[in-house]
Amino acid sequence: MGQDTRQMILTPALCRAARGLLDWTQSDLAERSEVSRSTIRDYEGCRHDIHRATAAQLRRAFEDGGAMFMEVEGCGMGVCQKHAPLPPQQHP
Repeated sequence: MGQDTRQMILTPALCRAARGLLDWTQSDLAERSEVSRSTIRDYEGCRHDIHRATAAQLRRAFEDGGAMFMEVEGCGMGVCQKHAPLPPQQHP
């Protein structure tokens, strides 16, 4: 109780989903988060877990890139864009 939602668990699937949302490669994420690409590859492939500090680096990179993590009632954690681009306005 009282835990900061920023402490949420970044699962391998959520990591892949956030990369897909931002159209980032594993190399893009590695560069932006300062986490090695091999660590990201192995984590997303469920070969090993990551430290809490590493998960925080990944999450910070995603959030700085425009992703937002949120709790979806009945589904768990989800990811969406902070500001989805607005469609062009049509003038009469």
